Amino acid sequence: MRHTIPSPLLLTALMGSLLACGAAQAQTAAEPEVSLSFNLGLTTDYRFRSISQSSFKPAVQAGVDLSHKNGLYAGAWGSTVNWVKDFAGATDGSLELDVYGGYRGELAKDVGFDVGLIGYLYPSNNAATNANTTEIYGALSYGPVTVKYSRSLGNFVANADSSGSQYLEVAATFDLGNGFTLTPHLGRQLIPNQANPGHYTDYSLTLGKDLGGGLSASLTAAGSDAQDSFYKVGTVDNLGKSGVYAGLKYSF
Repeated sequence: MRHTIPSPLLLTALMGSLLACGAAQAQTAAEPEVSLSFNLGLTTDYRFRSISQSSFKPAVQAGVDLSHKNGLYAGAWGSTVNWVKDFAGATDGSLELDVYGGYRGELAKDVGFDVGLIGYLYPSNNAATNANTTEIYGALSYGPVTVKYSRSLGNFVANADSSGSQYLEVAATFDLGNGFTLTPHLGRQLIPNQANPGHYTDYSLTLGKDLGGGLSASLTAAGSDAQDSFYKVGTVDNLGKSGVYAGLKYSF
């Protein structure tokens, strides 16, 4: 019987194909169904929608995120805060705990979506109107740009009769290379049924830097047209005034 000996070129091609197939299978096998991540952070001023939550003081922060490859996710995040005592007149409430969950995915190439529910909780807060807040949110993204809408299901952060408060924002993240990113942001907060106007427009610009090993740093300039009549209380200056703050975060 006559046997045909494959050429060296054919053997090389076959081996390359087998190795590529094996690598693809290994990558698929290595992709976890569920991923869990943690983060720890420190900021010189904790701002939420450009309003200082720490009364311009440093804050310590930490979080945990759980996500499934099908797009479902849940998480919790916490930070020290001062506004509940300084702004809402409470004698307790120095911690913010956010608990959230949602679903995200792609509608088309480069077009993503994200919908979910988040609770902003302030354990033991004894403000006249409970500071705990629940919001639903939805976001659409195209390339580096994201547009997001949030709406409170009850009173909004210690403001009486403020159910249905809304926040619309647009932001973009641009890769500058060498681990640097630039993120401009513009938002509009509406708080209904308040004697003094709680509505405001806010803006910020954040320069981020990936330092490697899970460590990242950021520098943000933020401000708003928030009114003194609503956002300035006692000896605490307008919580929405312009300012610059820095942050450091470790993710693992």
